[in-house]
Amino acid sequence: MENNKRPDSMERITTRALADAFIAEQVEALRKQIGNKKVLLALSGGVDSSVVAALLIKAVGKQLVCVHVNHGLLRKGEPEQVIRVFRDEMDANLVYVDAVDRFLDKLAGVSDPEEKRKIIGAEFVRVFEEEARKQDGIEFLAQGTIYPDILESDGVKAHHNVGGLPEDLRFELVEPVKFLYKDEVREVGRALGLPDNMVYRQPFPGPGLGVRCTGAITRDRLEAVRESDAILREEFEKNGLAGKVWQYFTTVPDYRSTGIRDGKRSWDWPVIIRAVNSVDATAATIEEIPYALLHHITDRILSEVPGVNRVLYDLSPKPIATIEWE
Repeated sequence: MENNKRPDSMERITTRALADAFIAEQVEALRKQIGNKKVLLALSGGVDSSVVAALLIKAVGKQLVCVHVNHGLLRKGEPEQVIRVFRDEMDANLVYVDAVDRFLDKLAGVSDPEEKRKIIGAEFVRVFEEEARKQDGIEFLAQGTIYPDILESDGVKAHHNVGGLPEDLRFELVEPVKFLYKDEVREVGRALGLPDNMVYRQPFPGPGLGVRCTGAITRDRLEAVRESDAILREEFEKNGLAGKVWQYFTTVPDYRSTGIRDGKRSWDWPVIIRAVNSVDATAATIEEIPYALLHHITDRILSEVPGVNRVLYDLSPKPIATIEWE
């Protein structure tokens, strides 16, 4: 990437006025760069790619082709939100790819965390390449690269998994937020009218729920992760913790324990709740959830999520533990 240094004259985007000025500047620059050509974007629904999509829609409209790949490892309601916000509300040119079976079949029986990551990343590139080849006239590839990506990985945004496209797809890169920090990206997203639950989406690993369904992924245990996570997020939102806690989620490990359900012995999984606070993810402390709320969340998970008979709370800080389990 050329010119990887953030301009010294660039003012921190901390207000709506500064965000509006940045948007106006980028819209003009994007129109100049893209002209009447087409641009392709892998739209995950995360903060960075969503803000880039909204910027490009404002700048070039239907010349942007967004590809949203549902690999089956997203949180509950996320694919539906991407379709609703971008296709229905913003009239985006959105290609939705249901690749759930394709990904989960590839992951069947694979328990090693790094191998799972490699499979998910490689399969994403293949799916995205297939969709790219179906499009005519694409000359640009948009990416949600932000400034910490440049500082930490020399400009390569690996978690978007588009860096491995074949050489014959010679797209010119479009990276309109590459000099912004995450908090600035969020300010721009708000100014562009994206919903708060998308703009303030908490950190989410590239492999998605694949690293929260530890060990070999099975569809029923993956659903237990998805449903229990949705309950946790709903209760945190209702009880004022959503904006207070930096990251919170559930994990369902690949082991079972005995329990009793409807007067009969059960052999089911535990759900583990994780809620941490951090500034930069290099260290994390545990959020103390009120006991009454923990009991309520536990009751809901045990009664609403099939295949679960225990709820545990992870009290391990980072270090020694990591934030994610895999």
